[in-house]
Amino acid sequence: MPSTHQPPTTTNIGKVVSVRGSVVDVCFPQRLPSYLHQLNAGEKGQIIIEVVAHLNATLVRGIALTPTSGLARGATVTDTGHPLKMPVGRALLGRMFNVFGEAIDQGKPLTAVKHRSIHQAAIPLVQQSTQAEILETGIKVIDVLAPIERGGKAGLFGGAGVGKTVLITEMIHNMVSQHQGISLFCGIGERNREAEELYREMQATGVLDQTVLLFGQMNEPPGARFRVGHAALTIAEYFRDEARQDVLLLIDNIFRFIQAGQEVSGLMGELPSRVGYQPTLATELAALEERITSTKNGAITSVQAVYVPADDFTDPAAVHTFGHLSASIVLSRKRASEGFYPAVDPLRSSSKMLMPAIAGRRHYEIALAVRQTLATYEELKDMIAMLGMAELAAGDRAIVYRARRLERFLTQPFFSTEQFTNKTGRVVSLEAALTGCERILNDEFADVPESALYMIGAIGEVQRL
Repeated sequence: MPSTHQPPTTTNIGKVVSVRGSVVDVCFPQRLPSYLHQLNAGEKGQIIIEVVAHLNATLVRGIALTPTSGLARGATVTDTGHPLKMPVGRALLGRMFNVFGEAIDQGKPLTAVKHRSIHQAAIPLVQQSTQAEILETGIKVIDVLAPIERGGKAGLFGGAGVGKTVLITEMIHNMVSQHQGISLFCGIGERNREAEELYREMQATGVLDQTVLLFGQMNEPPGARFRVGHAALTIAEYFRDEARQDVLLLIDNIFRFIQAGQEVSGLMGELPSRVGYQPTLATELAALEERITSTKNGAITSVQAVYVPADDFTDPAAVHTFGHLSASIVLSRKRASEGFYPAVDPLRSSSKMLMPAIAGRRHYEIALAVRQTLATYEELKDMIAMLGMAELAAGDRAIVYRARRLERFLTQPFFSTEQFTNKTGRVVSLEAALTGCERILNDEFADVPESALYMIGAIGEVQRL
């Protein structure tokens, strides 16, 4: 429990006892710094340490969030008296930051901005909004088959190179242009090439001024990568609670948050759990995920890229992440190799929003019919491969033709890939996407070549020969 007396005004100084990589033990003879307090060391206070354990009455163990080169036994350490803080406010829009709230886009340093601790409690259940609403993304396959909940959490599952980051970039573009909300991109363990490309891309598409970018790069110590998600949520909570705006929080990649926690756990000497993950995996993930919610003031909607190790969906990291999500968008390497972009697997992707009471009876029935048509086609593929289309019954042949047209209609040109495809990006409303699927299911385009439905926006773009 926090003490009620006023904190002492004298500076609390300690001495380094040992340094083992990112793990630093510090002796404080006066008084122990509190758990999660920020400690500064080094000649200019450039080495930042976070307290993670109290070893005895005078000794604390901390994890360094910066490289510890140059730190030696006996070096002076100062207790700042507060946890790690992040700047918040509208001045952050259009800027790129690291986990310490320092601008890394070569722009002007921030002045006269509020700061908040990155460690905040989740909103109590009684203050959360209980209304279920769908958030349109403008991407056909997601809006029809795996709609995202406003104030919910959606996972983008897929192995390396199947298009998670491209899909996230497209969502940022569509959210800013359609919903006039704030987008917040949190890169956990990002490559600096990806961060720099994303910044330039957002500048070129004109959405940067309504976006905040926050990065914990791949080369940074695990402590910094582990805390960048909490820092991003602190900024998102400010826009939701004080600016009363809806926030789209994009996390790329939540698996790297778990991985950073695994590294920190290993550094602390904790016994590993199943498949080598940290024993506190469920608790750490819940502490981050439970802060993402909607209130009467606004909503934080999160879309999280989830790397699935070796495409194994039984991996503990994927299983624990699944439990927090209201929608799962699964990206398939097979569909990517067949040229279907976005490479969303329509049969493995799902959403808790796809119920008649929430999505509406029409949306529910169209989505169900699309899924059934594609599932039947999947079952018939082996027979087609062995015997050919001619051996199928007339009804099955009609289903196959319908399914192939649906597959092509659910592809879409993206604004973020215009330079590679030479196709202008499209934003398609949910109503237009549903109408297109319904008309294909009703065989209105049976006389149109399949290729005419590939990489278009709304169904009205189909060129009849």
